[in-house]
Amino acid sequence: MFGAFRRVIIGDPIHSDLEHEERLSKRKALAVFSSDALSSVAYAPQETLIVLLAAGAAGAALSLPISIAVITLLAIVVSSYRQTIYAYPRGGGSYIVARANLGEIAGLIAASALVVGYVLTVSVSIASAVDQLVSAAPVLVGARVWLGVSAIALVTLANLRGLRESGNIFAVPTYVFIGSMFLMIGLGLARIASGTFEVPPPAHPSDAVAPLTLFLVLRAFAVGSAVMTGTEAISDGVLAFKAPEPRNAAQTITAMAVILAVMFIGLSVLITVGHVIPSEHESVISILARSTFGDGIVYYVVQGSAVLILVLAANTAFADFPRLASFLARDDYAPHQLAFRGERLAFSNGILLLGLLAALLIILFSGSTGALLPLYAVSVFAAFTCSQAAMVRHWWRERGSNYLAKAFVNGIGATVTGIVAVVAAATNFMNPDYPVSPGVPIGWGSWLVLVIVPIFVLTFRRVKQHYAEARVHRDLPAQPPVHRPLRNAVVVPVARLDRPAIEALRYARSLSNDVTAVHVAAEIERRGDIEAQWQVWGEGTPLTIIESPYRSLTQPLLQYLTQLRKAERVDYVTVVVPEYVPDSWWEHLLHGQSAQFLKLQLLFQPGFVVTSVPCHELETLNTVDARRPLT
Repeated sequence: MFGAFRRVIIGDPIHSDLEHEERLSKRKALAVFSSDALSSVAYAPQETLIVLLAAGAAGAALSLPISIAVITLLAIVVSSYRQTIYAYPRGGGSYIVARANLGEIAGLIAASALVVGYVLTVSVSIASAVDQLVSAAPVLVGARVWLGVSAIALVTLANLRGLRESGNIFAVPTYVFIGSMFLMIGLGLARIASGTFEVPPPAHPSDAVAPLTLFLVLRAFAVGSAVMTGTEAISDGVLAFKAPEPRNAAQTITAMAVILAVMFIGLSVLITVGHVIPSEHESVISILARSTFGDGIVYYVVQGSAVLILVLAANTAFADFPRLASFLARDDYAPHQLAFRGERLAFSNGILLLGLLAALLIILFSGSTGALLPLYAVSVFAAFTCSQAAMVRHWWRERGSNYLAKAFVNGIGATVTGIVAVVAAATNFMNPDYPVSPGVPIGWGSWLVLVIVPIFVLTFRRVKQHYAEARVHRDLPAQPPVHRPLRNAVVVPVARLDRPAIEALRYARSLSNDVTAVHVAAEIERRGDIEAQWQVWGEGTPLTIIESPYRSLTQPLLQYLTQLRKAERVDYVTVVVPEYVPDSWWEHLLHGQSAQFLKLQLLFQPGFVVTSVPCHELETLNTVDARRPLT
């Protein structure tokens, strides 16, 4: 039943030989890998404006110049990543490039920053999507957090179905959003030209609360630079494209940059000319759409597409985080389970892990886009800087054609992104408007990223050390040693005398002639009953009864097993555990789980082997002599 339900939700398994058919065309790849960057126009201009509005109208007037500076930075970063794509045609994300050219620590710093960035990509995109939704339906404001968690669950589920199918799911909303943005920008610019573009003033305009300083402008620039999030994803996912992979990836990242630049600049023009001021309950996109189209169906199409693209923007992280996690697992820096491809050829464990972390972040930050965004820019640009600096070293080592020009391009990218990372960290270090807890004077900010990244680096290195030690313990010697025959004692724990116990005893006798049954007597008065029944059903197997006046069952048994191994001087003690298995999963919860606790504790004790003998309900009912009473 569970398997059939899983097939409906996740889909049928895909054969490994069909992996090439899961590759993406440029049209689908733009939806899968660029939805994060493209959707950022729904929140980056707004968050930039909110920062500038602290200085009043003078600050708001700088919205367009800052947008132009951000797009200039985008052009530099995209040009640098185009070179990375051709230099690393099998995938050139920040981790791979930095580790190959700058060493282990730089690679792990890049990987840690990317992990933080991808989790924040999902959280920020979903939080902003909920902002757009409650702008159109204010009645949902109270359900902000759980709407975000539900959206993350849906995107996680879509990605578990595989890369190509997620591309099919996400392509239509992505292109509807692009079309609606172009339509709104085009019609808005036409109304500006004709002098008919008007935005209603806010009901409660806010006054300037801070002077217009360089620090404020740099902070707004750092927040607006979040529009470049997701640029890394295409260079890291080159192998997800159809052949020729590098050319298709390079063309896709260029198309993404052009579309993003047009939308970002266009919206900034409308914001500046219309003197748009967002409110707590209505976003900039909602205000512009309402001013351009009115309250008709087109307004709801714009808002609906914005909600969908922001939800689906999380897909960029879901496409890339599992791939990065698999690279780390391949290099022994992360659990090897993250390198496992599921039945749908997706890195299922990485997808589930990302969904869980992003949902926890939504809950922790109460779904606040403003609280999450400062963390975003620092992690993203730290990864950018590592990648671009590594590419300078790459060209210097390779010394191919035009290597100096290529190194110069990546050098400019490394310098600019490094400056932005420092600016983002300094200007958003702590925001008291978003306290870590009510009444605490410490606010959330970029300090959290500066703490988490070193912790991740240390954790990755510790995992690597563990795998190195485990490999030493598991490796075979050069020549097989001469072994003496192993000595094995078999023990059957008997809680009560019933069919599972007798089946386990029969199985144990098939393994060895040295079998002992053990009963822990928590109720001393029942000892005689057990001994009497054992005379009939024990088949000559010795029964040891351990009295437990403190009613503990597992601990006396563990002590007995340890003493038995020492006394008998055997290599292994095999514990054969009887288990009754009902038909339904929920019925299993109605039975004691002492067997599971025993197996768990013995797992970490050397010299013990635990074997379960399941006695199934259906098998018992279908057995003729099952109806014969034990007494």
